[in-house]
Amino acid sequence: MNLTLKFSRSLLAAALTVALSSVASAEPPAKGVYASLPSETPEHFKPAHDAFDYEARDVMIPMRDGAKLHTVILVPRHAKNAGILLTRTPYNATEMTSAVESGHLGVAVSHDDDASDVLIQDGYIRVAQDVRGKYGSEGDYVMNRPLHGPLNPTPVDDSTDAYDTIDWLVKHVPESNGRVAILGISYDGFEPLMAIIHPHPALKAAVPMNPMVDGWMGDDWFHHGAFRQQNLEYIYEQTASRKNTLKWWSNYADDYQFFLEGVSAGAVAKAYGMEQLGFWNKVAQHPAYDAFWRDQAVDKVLGNEPVSVPTMLVASLWDQEDIYGAMAVYHAMKPHDTDQRLFLAVGPWFHGQEVGDGSSLGAVRFGSDTSLYFRQHILRPFLAHYLKDAPDVPAPVNAFVTGQNVWTTSKAWPETNDASSTLAIRPDAGGKLQLGAVAESGSDSFVSDPSHPVPYRPRPVGPMAGKGWQHWLTDDQRAAATRPDVLTYTSAVLTEPLRISGPPQVHLVASTSGTDSDWVVKLIDVYPDQVAEQPEMGGYELGIAMDIFRGRYRTGFDKPAALTAGAALPYDFSLPNANHVFLPGHRVMVQIQSSWFPLYDRNPQRFVPNIFFATPADFQPATQQVFRGGDATVITLPVVKG
Repeated sequence: MNLTLKFSRSLLAAALTVALSSVASAEPPAKGVYASLPSETPEHFKPAHDAFDYEARDVMIPMRDGAKLHTVILVPRHAKNAGILLTRTPYNATEMTSAVESGHLGVAVSHDDDASDVLIQDGYIRVAQDVRGKYGSEGDYVMNRPLHGPLNPTPVDDSTDAYDTIDWLVKHVPESNGRVAILGISYDGFEPLMAIIHPHPALKAAVPMNPMVDGWMGDDWFHHGAFRQQNLEYIYEQTASRKNTLKWWSNYADDYQFFLEGVSAGAVAKAYGMEQLGFWNKVAQHPAYDAFWRDQAVDKVLGNEPVSVPTMLVASLWDQEDIYGAMAVYHAMKPHDTDQRLFLAVGPWFHGQEVGDGSSLGAVRFGSDTSLYFRQHILRPFLAHYLKDAPDVPAPVNAFVTGQNVWTTSKAWPETNDASSTLAIRPDAGGKLQLGAVAESGSDSFVSDPSHPVPYRPRPVGPMAGKGWQHWLTDDQRAAATRPDVLTYTSAVLTEPLRISGPPQVHLVASTSGTDSDWVVKLIDVYPDQVAEQPEMGGYELGIAMDIFRGRYRTGFDKPAALTAGAALPYDFSLPNANHVFLPGHRVMVQIQSSWFPLYDRNPQRFVPNIFFATPADFQPATQQVFRGGDATVITLPVVKG
């Protein structure tokens, strides 16, 4: 009995000891003490890429001021005496050149690449580099960093960074032949333009595609002074963090409603804390075309430089982001092209579509893959000529004619230089257009109400990066034609082809009951009521050249001034370049309106010093009057005869 009791007590004590031990072991370890079971993840893992058909090298290239720029170099296996294709980008060089699911170079460069098929076909070495201050590169990021000078007192800029990068590459990539071409789209297209200013001797070719050139006059930030407020999202994400980790957010499904309730671009920016962002502050402080914009406009800079590097500018006829830049640079450089080193390719594309599928754009079909043609028959021989000594070189100008859907070649752009070969479109009474005839005098009016602005796309309007953004310039304009605040003029049915090549010129004579106003002019191709081969195009109203002008800059882009209420005043500006045939059976249309929202911020229609900071009380309806007849409103078309 006593032995049994003693044994039972021993078992109880043992059980308590085990239980207490379990409780103790459940307590967290002291700070800095970790479990002793070894990790199955090595501290440094070296991938085995022997089966890859290329070698990837990740390097930091030193610049002259000591900053090192992150650079990815992809060298095809067995490469020897190969040319280098360089792209400098603010959009992540690693992502541009990585493909974890494949060891093939073609797959690695297929994501966000500028000419992957040409790269593979001709065995080039691919190099992508993060620009200063972005992603893996050291230094400070400045949006489109200006050249050394009044806007940039430092000794470095994108020109010097390109020079130093090329210098390092030709010395440290033994598989190369010492020849480099630089190419890219948009911001990446801005970089080749910087590289050809005081270029490195090894830079043998440059291909700026849809480049950012003049952000105020007609590229990303403004068009003739009207601010592209939907770009606030881009400014936010691009400048708030080094690796674009901070993302724009919205509680709205419709940007139209979002910006309408936001009142002004400045108020929206403040709500997002954007006063912390250096570039936004510069934009807000420089609403006019002052020295800040003029001194960094790349076309003006290149207008004073020799054409020392063979350069192919690539322009898109329906570029929804940078429709101005490539053509502006071409016209600035052409007078100095004494050795015929300047080339131009013009295609029927949205922004950057030349490196994708170019068979169609929105509802518009082109009968062939125009982008593939560009890459194989224009870009490829251009690069091969200057990087590989291939004998053929493309024509100075290759341009796709929309409507007729054919490629043409010429020595210069536009094809016609005869000022007399134009037709004047004169708004006539009854909503008709008279081609080359004197219209009867008169006027037409509408009420522009900032509380009900004209949308530039059918609602709901998605963000710039959303669905439909790429092809909004080719969207059917019939929705606008039905609004009472849009004047619409249409010609008779054409009986013979009408071809235009170049920028249509607007001479608008109009008055407003306010003291400021925007004017939107749209040149449109109206399809026949029935199109047998594509029924959905019946009656389609296709925008050919459309743009906006902010009235306060009527007498000078650097001199904003109030308009005289009720006075008939002239407004002169260019529409974007077109290369189009209005076919027989089609009609020519012109639409005139005073808002294009929410892509462009609303004009209060009452003069205020800075529209960015307009208050709700500043916005007022205005009666707009467009005058016709005599020397009044005329839109001159750059007609190509024959």
